[in-house]
Amino acid sequence: MQWFTADCHFGHFNVIPSCGRPFSDVAEMNAHMLDACVARVLSGDDLWVLGDFAIAKTADGGRDVVRDIFRRIPGKKHLILGNHDLPWVKELGWESIDDFKEIKIDGRRVSLSHYPMLTFPGARHGAIQMFGHVHQNWRGSRNSVNVGVDVFDFRPVTLSEVLDRAKLLPVNAHWDEVEPGVTVDGPTISLG
Repeated sequence: MQWFTADCHFGHFNVIPSCGRPFSDVAEMNAHMLDACVARVLSGDDLWVLGDFAIAKTADGGRDVVRDIFRRIPGKKHLILGNHDLPWVKELGWESIDDFKEIKIDGRRVSLSHYPMLTFPGARHGAIQMFGHVHQNWRGSRNSVNVGVDVFDFRPVTLSEVLDRAKLLPVNAHWDEVEPGVTVDGPTISLG
């Protein structure tokens, strides 16, 4: 099984008030998100973290807490680099680390980036893009979906859940400018 998440910001107190997270402190936030990962991700699964696993400025004691969280999350963990993923985060023991990654799930092209993109590989042919970075500020568009914890109940999600969300999102207002003549719900971009 493939799982996706972004913008965990483990160890970051200021993300709680700035993003309106429903936690009283970092320990509660960390525990809730770790429990959500443990409840969903199995040891043989892949977990794709689309950036900002932890806050870059975490001090040494906080880094030990984040290292322990990382160790306790099941599955093969992959990092798509975000703006807060400094060298100590990269050294946690990831299965892979990329700036951008394209994978296939059941024949569907999936583009993984920390940042939302207007268009991406396979956008004209049914691909979907997943991103983070924008926290609760934007859920995305019909074929480019925010998988961050702030918009998915602080838990990792499956492609099926992302596709269900995509059906409810509007077509990107710039789609006709970047991909003229291609409709998101037409025969080539159907989200199934």
